[in-house]
Order: sequence, then structure tokens, then C-alpha cells
Amino acid sequence: MEAQLPLFLTECPRDAMQGWKDIIPTDDKIEYMNLLMKVGFNVLDCGSFVSPKAIPQMADTAEVLHGIDKTVSKTQLSVIVANIQGARQALEHNKVDILGFPFSISETFQQRNTKKSRKEAFEQIKEIKKQTESTNKQLNVYFSMAFGNPYGEAWNIEEIIEWAKHFLDIGVEKILLSDTTGMADETSIKQVFEMVLPQFPTLHFGAHFHNRYEDAYPKIKAAYDAGCTHFDSAIKGIGGCPYAKDELVGNMPTEQMINFIAKEKLPSHLNLLDFERAYNKAKSIFNF
Repeated sequence: MEAQLPLFLTECPRDAMQGWKDIIPTDDKIEYMNLLMKVGFNVLDCGSFVSPKAIPQMADTAEVLHGIDKTVSKTQLSVIVANIQGARQALEHNKVDILGFPFSISETFQQRNTKKSRKEAFEQIKEIKKQTESTNKQLNVYFSMAFGNPYGEAWNIEEIIEWAKHFLDIGVEKILLSDTTGMADETSIKQVFEMVLPQFPTLHFGAHFHNRYEDAYPKIKAAYDAGCTHFDSAIKGIGGCPYAKDELVGNMPTEQMINFIAKEKLPSHLNLLDFERAYNKAKSIFNF
């Protein structure tokens, strides 16, 4: 693999906030998002258009979007949707650049997360893809449980490959392989990326890892060495999926991504002073 490949970085405050037990004031969310916008991330995952009963923390996503200043950087804004209705809401906002849809390799988790079968979810994604094309937006698909599941369901890499073919056929260009419950280790990460990436030269794959803080760095390196250059992260590794029943195994910590960039001497476009300001705001929001 070529050395010195720069990283494509998505910061995920939405993933950090969605399971937080105390409702975060909208003004605090907006201030935090605008601080993150100045850091220089490629994408900011800033909210979701899902049922407010299911994820009450995200009920103010439209207000948050309205308050985000997109003039301060080239950072794109991404939101999560789980059905056609959510996609239509997202597409009403000019500031939204990317829609992300959680599709699960595990049938059980697909039902838990979106109350649909995988087949039903795929049909909805096909329709959402058409809508994003007509509005010049991008659709990213997250492969939840891409490294195994805690439900006793059979898992193999071939299933990832098979579903990736289906999504390639409908024009999806980016798939984020998600370790939803922190099951992946360095060996499985290496195996998955080394087997999947060469088969899809026109698909862009990324990594959305949930893991314990101390496990972060080795997982980043395993994925990068296997050819992955797109990573999702969240400051301090806060967050996780409320429906995974894993006590919110944390996200990939952004500061570990920054450490990796420095140690591996990779090109970087991040403004570390602005990152420090955002980090300090995160302290006040998440009480760490």
C-alpha cells in the first residue's frame, strides 16, 4: 500500500449525542457544531431525522441545521435517516449534503434499529437514492454489525461482499463498515478490508468503529494498513447506538485519530487550535 495517504475524516457529534440521557440545549448543540465546523473535518455528522419518540435527543435537528454556519469551512453536513419520510425531511434542508442510512448485516439488528427487514430496508434505500440524485445530494450506507453481532446469527465476509454488490448496482458510492458493538479486533478488521476493498474499485469504503478507548489506536492502524483511509470519530469517543444494547460502547475518539496522523506523519488539514476550542466545549456538554 502507498505510504502517506491522507485521511478522510467525519466527526460525529450526532453519534455522541443521540444516546446522551440529559437533553442538550439546542443553543449548546449549535455552538458546538460551529466550533467543529472550523476544525477542517471533511464531514460533520450533525443530526438525524428519525422518530423523536425513539431518539428524543435528535428532535431539534432542523433547528440545529438552521444555526450551523457553512461559510466558515468546506466541511460537508451529514444527517442520518432510517426511512423515506426521514429522507424527505432531510432533503428539505439546503445545508444537508449527505444522507446516511443504517443498513444492518444482521437481520435482528435491522429490525431493532429501523423496524424493517433487510429486504424492506434495501427497497427504501433504492427510493431514497433516487431522491438524493434528483436533489444533488449524496447517499452513504452504513453496514451495521459488519464485523459480527451479539445475537448468535451467522456472520461471514461474503455476506458483506454480497450486499455491497446490491448497493453498487443501485448507484451507492460510499459504504461505511460499522463495528456497532465493538466486536472487531485487529485481525478481523484486517481480513475484512483486505478482502472487500479489492473487489470494489469504484466503491469507497470507510470505517465507523465503536470501541473501548484503549482499543482505538490498534484498530485505526489495522484498518489503515489494510487500505482504509475514511474514518468516523467523535471527541473523547463518546456515544454509540442506543439500540445495540451494549451500554453505549464508545465511538472512535477523534483525539486518537489526531495522534495516529501525527505518529504516522500523515498529511493533515485539521486546525488543532480550533479542535482544542471544540474539545473544551465538549467537556462542558458531556461532563468529562
